[in-house]
Amino acid sequence: MSQRRRRSLALLTSGVLALPLLTGCGAGDDEGGPAAAGQDIATTKRDKVADGGVLRWAVDALPDTLNAFQADADATTNRIAGAVLPHLFVLDAKGRPVANPDYLEKAEVIEREPKQVVLYKLNQQAVWSDGREIGAPDFVAQWRALNGKDSAYWTARNAGYERIEKIEKGKTDLEVRVTFGKPYADWRSLFSPLYPKQVTGTPDAFNEGARGTLKVTAGPFGLGAIDKKTGTAALTRNPRWWGQQAKLDTLVLTAVPRAERPAALAAGKLDLAEIDRSGADRIALARRDASGKGASGKGGAAGTGAGGAPAHGPGAALTPAQATLSWATAYGTDEEKAEEEKENRTKHTESVKRYADEQKALRGFTVRKSLEPAYTQLAMNGASGPLADERVRRAVARALDRQALADLVLKPLGLPAKPVGSHVALAGQQAYADNSGALGGQDTKAAQALLADAGWRRGGRLSEPAGAKAGPESAPQDDGKTPAGPGTGNDGLYIVGQDDGANGDHPGPADAGAAGAGAAVSSAGDGRDRVSPVLAPAPFGARQQALLLAQAARLRPVDDAKRSAARDGDAADADQGSPAPAPAKPAARTSGNMLAKDGKALTLRFVLPAGPGSESLRTVGERISQMLRKLGVNTETTKVADASFFKDHIASGQYDLALYSWPATAFPATDARPIFAKPEPAADGSLMVEQNYTRVGTDHIDQLFDQALGELDEAQSRELVRKADARIWAAAGSIPLFQRPELVAVKPGLVNAGAFGLGAPRYQDIGWKKPPTAKGKKK
Repeated sequence: MSQRRRRSLALLTSGVLALPLLTGCGAGDDEGGPAAAGQDIATTKRDKVADGGVLRWAVDALPDTLNAFQADADATTNRIAGAVLPHLFVLDAKGRPVANPDYLEKAEVIEREPKQVVLYKLNQQAVWSDGREIGAPDFVAQWRALNGKDSAYWTARNAGYERIEKIEKGKTDLEVRVTFGKPYADWRSLFSPLYPKQVTGTPDAFNEGARGTLKVTAGPFGLGAIDKKTGTAALTRNPRWWGQQAKLDTLVLTAVPRAERPAALAAGKLDLAEIDRSGADRIALARRDASGKGASGKGGAAGTGAGGAPAHGPGAALTPAQATLSWATAYGTDEEKAEEEKENRTKHTESVKRYADEQKALRGFTVRKSLEPAYTQLAMNGASGPLADERVRRAVARALDRQALADLVLKPLGLPAKPVGSHVALAGQQAYADNSGALGGQDTKAAQALLADAGWRRGGRLSEPAGAKAGPESAPQDDGKTPAGPGTGNDGLYIVGQDDGANGDHPGPADAGAAGAGAAVSSAGDGRDRVSPVLAPAPFGARQQALLLAQAARLRPVDDAKRSAARDGDAADADQGSPAPAPAKPAARTSGNMLAKDGKALTLRFVLPAGPGSESLRTVGERISQMLRKLGVNTETTKVADASFFKDHIASGQYDLALYSWPATAFPATDARPIFAKPEPAADGSLMVEQNYTRVGTDHIDQLFDQALGELDEAQSRELVRKADARIWAAAGSIPLFQRPELVAVKPGLVNAGAFGLGAPRYQDIGWKKPPTAKGKKK
């Protein structure tokens, strides 16, 4: 496995595609423009923050390893590392790396020829928790563990370390000289986090020693107890910390699934938690009810609707007629039904009371908002089928109203709704530039012309049964692992453009039945999805813990045109020897208002995750399907289990269209390269795609990334990355849509924490605000 591939795998597995953004480039402060949204963390000066206290911070799960360089490291691994280990560079509010003065006095390239040499001057007070100075031996041990030369080390993130030729002590013990065999523009990405030589010095220590504990640390916090039973990891103030002391005594990372976080916040089990749209809505409703405003926004009983019924929550959907029927059943003559209904009424009453109590407790919480360092994209599989033709991909891209999709997700939250213009950086980061013009904006006529040039025509004659799709994947697919249908968690498949006769069919009774079945699937799916305009997909890969579910079998409408109807008197008497009349010739089928080519309709498989928290992905997917339908393109939307979404569909190429997110990175020359690398044929005939799940790439894009990686002129390196991005837009393998929203529930009084946006937390500044003094109150 290549070193670049290993680093790529780490980026994917570190939490929903949650990339640890730890370091980057310098200079050029005006490049990239302002961040789309700033941090929302209640910034407070340290002298206004109380000393002491405990913070309970929600995480998705306790980490399987504390070694951030292993393949199963996740977002919690990186959060712990950020608080307890050295990071030589950290990200500012615009996602740009800056030297961390707690560890570095200076770090710079001191030689370029004949070889690149970087000199690190370490903070003379920086020591490990065992009292040993941080120094060259730690750098050497980490380089040897990660340079890929010793396969005994189970590593996942190697990029950059393989370019180092040697590491040696400088003039003093506080200086470290790193000489590169090949120039490396992203040298700031190295040694963050930096592990002590006790962890990286031997394969055994690296592979196993740091999975469950870190005996030696060097951050504002040290690692305390990790309790699997309670799902908590305690970080305690480091008494040897030489910098500004942590305000908190203890930071407790608590594993709570996102769906359960509102209840955990209300119960006092959490103080800080990233939440999805439904959780944010609950807090907003609780605060509105506390202000004495009803659902209409006018004064009235808090949380009540018409007739005194709850305005929201478990009792809101109960109509007077339903309530009357429930009472009648509970006190009716059928004792069995009455007992069952009484039990249901008791459970309902308890549910309503529990919800009301939780809403009262949530009134004090605040939702802090920003935009995550990640963007959602429409991915198009260019390996086979109609999308193997670049003209079709470009047509799909130009059919999209990206502004409308950004508005759909971000405007209801009061967040800036601007489409992302780059595949490799976000607004505010130095490599950012809007290169979408290389493809062109929304233009229906241009999209139609591209499709016509590719041979797709409206009203084309169809030679395949209704429901068949263009491309080699036309056969129904089912992974066979679990059944489909109601109660299985498989939302099934819905074909946009084939449910209303738009393809030229004139359905008879049998066709009407098939159409009805399709409508039933759609209706059931809509009911379960509970459409929400906010993107909060359970972060990809590591966060998905659901059972594997099957892809639903495709609905195949009956084609009456291929079935001749028998009529009375058609059969001749066999005794008379009269030949039977020839069967009626089937009526020719056409695609009607939809597109077809070579007898096949233009139908694309659209795969979306089905789990809770992915509601808005499905909403965005539905809107995209509507946009494509206007162009004459059918979409078959299949909703699959979150756990199998990437592994069984995206990574394996079992899709035409898909929605998922990529993290932004401070080092696009290093980290974006495997995402857009041109797939290469393997010895067995398969394609090696690294992380390029669209299978779309060019030699020129690879060359531009490689040049950027070895260019030590930082401005020129960024310009090469931007040129690569323009080429990626033109290839139309993936289309960035919008930056993901970040919603964080925060307990009153908590400061310097919340929605961090593109920046990294400063853990030692997080704490509880001091209460106002008597003098302050008087004022």
